Amino acid sequence: MNQQIIYFPKDGKPTVIANKWQVWDGERDEGGIPDLEHGFHKVLVPFHWWITHHKNADVLDKAGKGEIGAWFAADDDILKHADIIEDAKFLWPVVGAHFPIFRDGRSFSTAALLRNRFEWQGEVRAIGDVLIDQLLQGARVGFDAFELRPDQDLGIGLKQFDLYSVTTQNSWRDTRSTQAVA
Repeated sequence: MNQQIIYFPKDGKPTVIANKWQVWDGERDEGGIPDLEHGFHKVLVPFHWWITHHKNADVLDKAGKGEIGAWFAADDDILKHADIIEDAKFLWPVVGAHFPIFRDGRSFSTAALLRNRFEWQGEVRAIGDVLIDQLLQGARVGFDAFELRPDQDLGIGLKQFDLYSVTTQNSWRDTRSTQAVA
């Protein structure tokens, strides 16, 4: 669990901010979410857990207060559960897409689907085995927050966004550059 993340809003500059969200795996839940009274006050719950608990009054209460978001596993079929996501879209301030291992790129597709098909306006966070090498691609497809793997340097991560001044593909952030490069 990182104390800081890289936050890169669509129309802003990348910066390092405090991480206020606990990513919870849903295991050993003993019937409920982690205690939000001590430590972190906001939690990202696994989407598979949300599916079975989203109608519980205490879960809806905490979600309504902006204390619960959800994260999607790389193999979650979000199109299959579009109705649940549409209903929760206005409750979740943050969603995460989990990279189980850096070379598994399925979560890039999750971010793109959330932005393009679901018209997700809130934060989409990359979580799990996230390396600085993935930041530019992630920012292009729809991620605006990155919880890097603990051995990754946040300062070097920030510098990744300054590597290129011209974009050759359209992205969630903007359209490709139309100016010739000298």
